[in-house]
Amino acid sequence: MRPFRHLPGRGGWSEDPLWGTFYDWTVEHRHVGGALWRLGTGADLRLLYDAAAEIGRQPAGASVLDVPCGGGVALRGLRPGQGVRYVAADISALMLRRTAQAAAARGVADQVQTLLTDVHDLDVDDAAFDLVVSLTGLHCFPDPRRALHELGRATAPGGAITGSTLVRGADLRGVPLHLAGRAAGLLGPGLTEPQLRTWLVEAGYADVSVRISGAMAFFRAVRAGRSPRVDL
Repeated sequence: MRPFRHLPGRGGWSEDPLWGTFYDWTVEHRHVGGALWRLGTGADLRLLYDAAAEIGRQPAGASVLDVPCGGGVALRGLRPGQGVRYVAADISALMLRRTAQAAAARGVADQVQTLLTDVHDLDVDDAAFDLVVSLTGLHCFPDPRRALHELGRATAPGGAITGSTLVRGADLRGVPLHLAGRAAGLLGPGLTEPQLRTWLVEAGYADVSVRISGAMAFFRAVRAGRSPRVDL
């Protein structure tokens, strides 16, 4: 599997593109960011906050994987003193540095470790995490189906995955975003809602729930059982 790299000189995800900083800013500024999300994608930003909030409901001793962590927006769900192991994974060392800074600012650095790795071949053990979080990332990956198989491999039986992604065909506002992102080398081929559901099941998840909001899908599923690494 080729590494997750992008066209040179365009600030791909292996670096730290301006788009990543803008995305982080919109998430951290609830009112203005929410308006921008509604305008640009038709999506309700509050659903992303709901997905991140599941992190805060994990008991002490639980393990959480956040991939791609980007600038650390999902850390809003982690509580100081919660006592979980939180692994923030990304392809970009610069983004991992930003996540570490965000963890320190939120008072949760003692629970957070960063991991430089490719989502298509995660450097983690099988069934190592009670919760996997993937916010606004699947549509960026060159092979979202393979990425979901890797996330499924990393999820413990009975553990959950929660996240969000742009989906093709859900809302016309997603079309210019997809085309511009592809031209800039920032987005992969993307996926449709039926593909998202099918690939989650293929990855070993059950109880799949998908909520469409504008051009975004917010999803959650529970790991039904372990499955071996699959070559796709």
